Amino acid sequence: MPAKNLTANRAALGHRVGYALRHPDRVPRHLARAARDLWLRRRHPDHVSYYRAVMRSDTRADPDAAVGSRSRERWLALGAMQFDYLLGHGLRPEHHMLDIGCGNLRGGWRFIRYLEPGHYHGIDISPDILVAAQATIVEMGLQKRLPTLTPVRDLTLRFLPDAHFDVVHAHSVFSHSPIPVIDECLAHVGRVLAPGGWFDFTFDRTEGEEHHVLREDFYYRTETLVALAEQHGLRARFMDDWEELPHGQSKIRVTHGP
Repeated sequence: MPAKNLTANRAALGHRVGYALRHPDRVPRHLARAARDLWLRRRHPDHVSYYRAVMRSDTRADPDAAVGSRSRERWLALGAMQFDYLLGHGLRPEHHMLDIGCGNLRGGWRFIRYLEPGHYHGIDISPDILVAAQATIVEMGLQKRLPTLTPVRDLTLRFLPDAHFDVVHAHSVFSHSPIPVIDECLAHVGRVLAPGGWFDFTFDRTEGEEHHVLREDFYYRTETLVALAEQHGLRARFMDDWEELPHGQSKIRVTHGP
């Protein structure tokens, strides 16, 4: 895939005009999305409710596309990428895993199959995508693995037990989240992390001005998120080897602080 553009401000007028001139075929879809999002933003002023409505709309059209996969082949490939990376970075069958923003189990079905029964817990703000996740469990024949799927209204994780999860995972969640949502998650994830556990999350990285596009896609500097984690007593490090994979986002791993 093309190298990441780490300096572009995708919200800037000049960038948007240039993109439209280079890709005129994508303009109608972008305008439809902008109109849809404006309508949803007026009906749902807080971000979580707004994005839940976005997911409801997108899931009705195509659950795979709703989680960012343009085709079933890409859905499978991205799920395999998530799984293979964690498998190579410490995941073991006996671990308990919390998958934040699990979607329709693009990566989750592989984790469910690999982990011991009952050791996978997926949460998502979208009840609609969790219905699609149930369909994935049936499709992959994973009923006996006893996964737990829970809809949530926030990322306080207050209904989950202390020090329980060896692995917490959030793929393509912070890329759609403003700083208050990320801060809420980082403020509470340390409580549910088991000793020696870790929290991996991806994000859209920029080395220029931090910005968002239609309040759906958010771009952050690495140091912003590292500093935010440290404010909550967590240690964060940039995962350089993830950058070698064909994925547009970057990854940070968070552990308990010293």
